[in-house]
Amino acid sequence: GMNAAVRAVVRMGIYVKAKVYFVYEGYQGMVDGGDNIVEVSWESVSSILQVGGTVIGSARCKSFRTREGRLQAAYNLVQRGITNLCVIGGDGSLTGANLFREEWSGLLEELAQKGKIDEEAVKKYAYLNIVGMVGSIDNDFCGTDMTIGTDSALHRIIEVVDAIMTTAQSHQRTFVLEVMGRHCGYLALVSALACGADWVFIPEYPPEEGWEDSMCVKLSENRARKKRLNIIIVAEGAIDCHNQPITSEKVKDLVVQRLGFDTRVTILGHVQRGGTPSAFDRILASRMGVEAVLALLEATPATPACVVSLSGNQAVRLPLMECVQMTQEVQKAMDEGRFVEAVRLRGRSFENNLNTYKLLSHKKPDAELPKTNFNVAVLNVGAPAAGMNAAVRAAVRVGITEGHKMFAVIDGFEGFSRGKIKEISWGDVGGWTGQGGSILGTKRTLPAKYLEKIADQMRTNNINALMVIGGFEAYLGLLELSAAREKYDEFCVPMVMVPATVSNNVPGSDFSIGADTALNTITDTCDRIKQSASGTKRCVFIIETMGGYCGYLANMGALAAGADAAYIFEEQFDIRELQANVEHLTEKMKTSIQRGLVLRNENCNENYTTDFIYQLYSEEGKGVFDCRKNVLGHMQQGGAPSPFDRNFGTKISAKAMQWISKKLKDTYRKGKVFANTDDSVCLLGMRRRNLVFQPVAELKNETDFVHRIPKEQWWLKLRPLMKILAKYKTSYDVSDSGQLEHVAMVSPKEAETGAI
Repeated sequence: GMNAAVRAVVRMGIYVKAKVYFVYEGYQGMVDGGDNIVEVSWESVSSILQVGGTVIGSARCKSFRTREGRLQAAYNLVQRGITNLCVIGGDGSLTGANLFREEWSGLLEELAQKGKIDEEAVKKYAYLNIVGMVGSIDNDFCGTDMTIGTDSALHRIIEVVDAIMTTAQSHQRTFVLEVMGRHCGYLALVSALACGADWVFIPEYPPEEGWEDSMCVKLSENRARKKRLNIIIVAEGAIDCHNQPITSEKVKDLVVQRLGFDTRVTILGHVQRGGTPSAFDRILASRMGVEAVLALLEATPATPACVVSLSGNQAVRLPLMECVQMTQEVQKAMDEGRFVEAVRLRGRSFENNLNTYKLLSHKKPDAELPKTNFNVAVLNVGAPAAGMNAAVRAAVRVGITEGHKMFAVIDGFEGFSRGKIKEISWGDVGGWTGQGGSILGTKRTLPAKYLEKIADQMRTNNINALMVIGGFEAYLGLLELSAAREKYDEFCVPMVMVPATVSNNVPGSDFSIGADTALNTITDTCDRIKQSASGTKRCVFIIETMGGYCGYLANMGALAAGADAAYIFEEQFDIRELQANVEHLTEKMKTSIQRGLVLRNENCNENYTTDFIYQLYSEEGKGVFDCRKNVLGHMQQGGAPSPFDRNFGTKISAKAMQWISKKLKDTYRKGKVFANTDDSVCLLGMRRRNLVFQPVAELKNETDFVHRIPKEQWWLKLRPLMKILAKYKTSYDVSDSGQLEHVAMVSPKEAETGAI
C-alpha cells in the first residue's frame, strides 16, 4: 500500500502546483543526496498502484541518528528548496522526522556558520513541515485504526490459513501458525478471529497460569466433537504472564507430548510483507496521501508535526508525538506486566477484537450457560454476499452464550413461510467464517405475500426475536414486517438487520458485509486487464460492475485500480462528458502511459449502455486507441470472504445479538415478549466512527426507494479524489478533511459505545 500513498502524494502535489521530489532509500538517501533526491512527474508514479513494497526503496539509516548525518540531510534539502516532508514509515521513522524538524533552524544556522549556505537561505527556508503516514503491517501505531499494509498482510495470512484448512481437514492435523508481530498481536488476533482459530497467543494478553492444561482440554474436546482440525495462531512476540516467550515450537511440542496429535508448524515470515496490496490498502493509502498534502499546505511553524490516519471511516490528523508516546506506553505497560492496561492503550478496535474472539472461540459447558427460554431465528435475505456465513456463525454462538435457543431459517422469507426452520447448535457453525456465499441459502423474495404463513411459523416455533442478515430486500422486509404488527401479534418481537450486500446500497450504514470482497475481485481483475493493455499498447478497456443503481463498486473500484473514469448513476453525465473523456484518453495516449481503464456501473444510465460507450469510444478513438469491453457479472458475488468482511461480519453480528438479548429482557412482560415500538426494529450500521442501531422507520426519509439507494452517500466525497489522481481538473472539497485532534484515551465507558 506504500506505493498507492507515494502515487497519491505525487499527483496531489502536482495538482496543487507544487514541485514534488522522491527521496530514494529512506533517510540514507536524504543524507547521501545526489541522485537519491530527484524531482518527479505525473508519469513517474504510473503503474505502481498494484505493486507491493515501495518503488522508492526504504532503508534503516545509522547516520541519520547522528547530528552530522542530519546536518548533511538538511543541506541536501535546502539545496533543492525542499521544506515539506511526507514520511511514510513506522514509529521509528516518524520520531526521527520529528527530531529533524525540531533541530531544523539550528542545523541551518550551523550550515550558515560553516559557509555552506547563505543567510538568505536561512531566512527563506526557516521552517520544515512534516506529515507522517503510518506504513506498518503490524498495525502497532496508536491513534490510527488501520495502518497502511495491515489489510494486505491479513490477506496473505488468510490465504495461507484457508489452504492449510483443506490439508488439515484431510489428515486430521493440528497446525501451529506463527505470524508477524514482535510487539503487537494485531495480526495474530484478527486472523484468529477471521478463521475461527482454536487458540491464539499475543503479547498484549498472555494466557493465565496453567494455560497448557486448558489449551489441551479445549483441543481434545474439539476432536471429540468430530472437529477434524485444530489451528493455533502464535504472534512471534507472544509471552506468558511471567514475560517468558511462548514459541511455536514450544506449543507444538506441548500438543505432541500431551495429546499425541499429529502437529505441524508453519512460520509465515516475510510472505506477509509481500504480494499485491488489497483494495482496502490502496484506497486507504490514496486517501491518506491526499490528506497528507492538504495537511502540509495548511501547516504553519506553530502546528505540531502530525500523522494522517483513519478513525472508523473518517480521515483524521493527530499530533505525531502524542501517537508515538502512546505507542511507547503500550510497550512499557507490557514490560511491567500491566496487561489489561496494554490492551486498553491499543485502542477500542483492538479491545473489541479481543472481546469478540473470547466470546466466540470458547464454548462454556452447558451447565454454566444461562437459560433464558427465548428462541431467536436467523435468516439470510437478498443476493449472496461473502461474509454472510461469518455473521451467522457469530450470531448463533453469541446467542447460545447468552442462553437463547438459536434457530436457522433456510432460504430467506420464502423458506420461512414453508417451515424450513431448524434449531442450530454451536458446533453446526464451525468453520463457517471462510466460506463464501450463503450456507443457509438466501432469496430475494419479500415477506408481504407470505405474512400469514410466516406468522404461523413464528407461533409454531415460538420465535421471540428475528435477526436478518441481508441487503436492500432485508431492509424492505423489516419495513413490511413492522407494518404488519397491527394485524399479527407474532411480529411484535425485537428484530434487527445486519447489512450484507456487495452493492453497499443499504441506508444507515457506510459499509455492508460483502462489499470489500467484491471490491477486491474487481481490483484483481482490473490489474490483470491493465497488464494485458500495457502489453498491446494504446488500448482502452471498459469494465461493467454490479451494484444496481449504487455506484459504490464502480467508484471505489476505479480508485483502487487507478482508472481514468467511472460512470455512476449518482453523478449524471451527458454526451459532452463522454466526449471530454475520449479527448482526455487521446491526450494520455501521447504520453508514455498508453492504456486506459474505464469503469461503468450497470445501471448508471439506461441509454448510455456499456455497448453504447464501447461503440462511441471505438469510433472516436479510431487510429489513436483500440477499445475492449468486459462485463464482470456474478464473479463479484462469489469467492472466499476477505479478512475485512469476515471480521466486520463477525463483530457487527455479535453486537446485533447482544442488542437482541437486551431488547428481549426489556420487552418481556407477564410471561411473553411484546415489542411494538419503532425502536424494536433496527438496522445496525457503521456510521463514520461508530456502530449505531437505527430504527428502520427513521431510515425511510434517508432512502430513495425507486433506485434502492440511500439519498446521501459518504463515498461520493471521494469522487474528486479519483478524478484528481486520473489528471482531471476538478474542485476538491476540503471540508471533510481532518482537523488536528488529540489522541483520545479511551475511557472504559466509551469503549462500549461501539467502535468496530
